[in-house]
Amino acid sequence: MTKPLSIKETLKKWEDKYEINPSEAVEVNLYFQWPPIEKMDNTLAMLTKCEKLSLSTNCIEKIVGLSALKNLKVLSLGRNLIKTFAGLEAVSETLEELWISYNLIERIRGVGILKKLRVLYMAHNLVKDWSEFNKLQDIQSLEELLFVGNPLFEAFEETWLSEVSRRLPNLKILDGTPIIREEGDKE
Repeated sequence: MTKPLSIKETLKKWEDKYEINPSEAVEVNLYFQWPPIEKMDNTLAMLTKCEKLSLSTNCIEKIVGLSALKNLKVLSLGRNLIKTFAGLEAVSETLEELWISYNLIERIRGVGILKKLRVLYMAHNLVKDWSEFNKLQDIQSLEELLFVGNPLFEAFEETWLSEVSRRLPNLKILDGTPIIREEGDKE
């Protein structure tokens, strides 16, 4: 079996490939590494100018090491093994897009701290009840949501659009479809 890559090793490979110091980069793509990254860590702290970070398609279980990323606007963590939103507190004031589809998230607790989040892609996770889904109401800035493939979506597919647009009145796009509201629907 191959030893997983560390963030440090991955950033070194990235730097060699692109000939850019990671601390100067605005966008850093560390997706689909082989062997895969298993752990995020404080080595990410060097990415002080990073606005878009992709760690998708690895084997990451926990979100950590983001405290120095004060400019981060887009975080891509799709296709990992993440179970919670814990670890996003450090980017709660800057993060605008979170791409976290194809993970193992059942509970949405903690997502309300993301004050500027406009886009949340969390399709194909494990959310199965409205009480969890309703925690998305804490994100007033949320405009676009991708949620297909969750057990809750599957159970309510027939009434999904009307149910979600009622619960999230600021939402503009749901699962790739623009939400058309009648005048006065936003009460």
